[in-house]
Amino acid sequence: MATRGLGSCCSLSYTSHFRTSSLVVKAPRGRLVRGKPLCRSYAIRAEVKFVNSEEAKQLVDTEGYSIVDVRDKSQFDRAHINKCYHVPLFIENKDNDLGTIVKRQLHNNFSGLFYGLPFTKPNPDFVQTVKSQLPPESKVLIVCQEGLRSASAADRLEKAGFENIACITSGLQSVKPGTFESVGSTELQNAGKAGLVTIQGDISRVLGAILVCAFLFITFFPDLAEKILALIPV
Repeated sequence: MATRGLGSCCSLSYTSHFRTSSLVVKAPRGRLVRGKPLCRSYAIRAEVKFVNSEEAKQLVDTEGYSIVDVRDKSQFDRAHINKCYHVPLFIENKDNDLGTIVKRQLHNNFSGLFYGLPFTKPNPDFVQTVKSQLPPESKVLIVCQEGLRSASAADRLEKAGFENIACITSGLQSVKPGTFESVGSTELQNAGKAGLVTIQGDISRVLGAILVCAFLFITFFPDLAEKILALIPV
């Protein structure tokens, strides 16, 4: 624990065994009283802990962290940690103004088709929904698939008064099977895979098998292979 700058304002910092974990206490400017500043309140800001999946498991099991999953519904339904709170940071955008309709159509024809991602917009009720389920003094582990949404969600909750927040650095895609008890049709690390990318590996394996068979056929039956190739129009 280190302190410095005590007086009209102060700063306290604390670092634990978790990476980038610190507590910062700042005093805002106060009004002047006979030429002297008066600090009337203090703002407490707790920076977010970024942990790996094993450290996250420890936070849940030994320190009582509650899990908030901020992914969209499609990823959540494919796989999620048992007994977590689901509060999506982004929700499906069903607005029907012309601009949104055009963007949604473009999205569905590309990202939606290949990656199975819905067309979304920021959830305006995100912070309020979390607060309705967990008080600001709660210890909260925020999870998403890749780690980006959880970091953004953590920033919003920190600004809303939550002081004990942690995120898995690379998201659920880095969680090994069996680390958490999960619910769904696939493993947590694969919950972000949908659309055509899910069959890309199968297509590659099938094509690979066909090429291997063709090579073996030409190698062991060259005369017959030559006759077959001669029948193919050029």
